[in-house]
Amino acid sequence: MARDVAIIGIGMSSWGELWELSLRDVFVKAALAAIEDAGVDRIDAMYIGNMSAGLFNGQEHLAALMADYLGTDAIPATRVESACASGGLAVKLGFMEVALGMSDIVLVGGVEKMTDVGTNDATYALSTAADQEYEVYQGITFPGLYAIMARAHMDTYGTTREQLAQVAVKNHDHGSLNPIGQYPFKITLESVLNSVMVADPLRILDCSPITDGAAALVLCPLELAKKISKKPAVKIIGVGHATDSIALHSRNDITSLPATAKAADMAFKMADVNIKKIDLVELHDCFTIAEICVIEELGIVEKGKGGTAATSGLTRLGGKIPVNTSGGLKSKGHPVGATGVAQVVEIVTQLRGDAGPRQVEKARIGLTQNMGGSGGSTLVHIMEVI
Repeated sequence: MARDVAIIGIGMSSWGELWELSLRDVFVKAALAAIEDAGVDRIDAMYIGNMSAGLFNGQEHLAALMADYLGTDAIPATRVESACASGGLAVKLGFMEVALGMSDIVLVGGVEKMTDVGTNDATYALSTAADQEYEVYQGITFPGLYAIMARAHMDTYGTTREQLAQVAVKNHDHGSLNPIGQYPFKITLESVLNSVMVADPLRILDCSPITDGAAALVLCPLELAKKISKKPAVKIIGVGHATDSIALHSRNDITSLPATAKAADMAFKMADVNIKKIDLVELHDCFTIAEICVIEELGIVEKGKGGTAATSGLTRLGGKIPVNTSGGLKSKGHPVGATGVAQVVEIVTQLRGDAGPRQVEKARIGLTQNMGGSGGSTLVHIMEVI
């Protein structure tokens, strides 16, 4: 019988352009913070989410490298890749390791150091998560792919350019309360609308930045957590994972994200809850249109109504279901392999009641949605404070 799994430790590095730190330094800083937070003196196994250290840093074989640099003693360590959902997949595999009784104390981390190369090389590295033969060869990049999705959503549902911008404004409002984010400051509607065009209709302030950073968790059986942890135990109650075609042209509707809907459905069924029971959400806002599409797939709003959520206050702090209280990828940053783990760090922080000025009142159940590429893979996790 599977064991209940709890998160007892969380840790993050500050995110941004971390010129003074190496890839391994960034990871170990977050990992040690999570281990200290958990109050444990050993790690039985480790999973690391990382999209593309080979292209960003010329470094593969990360599992052994990071285990060695962390100072662990010959533990089983695994590097996990699912594009920008690599961190979320690492969380799933760490959960499975504990649930199945293979290990008692598991470190789950995510790391990326993206600024060691120039913008062109970073753009190429990220583009490897798209369909190389049918998309990238034709010259498309991820801003271009999401711009196609945005234009289709606008044409089909009447979503406006201002509604896209309001997503960025909201997430920067939240991010201004998160001091470890890359861009912890507010922006205005006018600044978004007047920022540099990247791929029509998306402007630079619709896009998540290139980021260095890491995040880490410590997982253990719930019964053990109750014995060894001095902090509220946060139980993982739902896990969902699904994939879809990578290429947009292979989908029936490019305004939809079927993998997100499927993964959410799996997680809701496992947790025996629905979206009405969720107090807050951390989701994959790599571009402003992504948040609009994802909240539709999660059932927060009806299909086609995502553009109104930020403007109405529904997804703001103090609203019915706050989304991206951390600032999201847009403000906090997006070191691609670490994002899914950092989303869980924010939910745990909120469920513990430790989020300070961005605290969601009476938060008991939170959800994360971490997405690879233009929706080709999605991980959803649901957590509850015990």
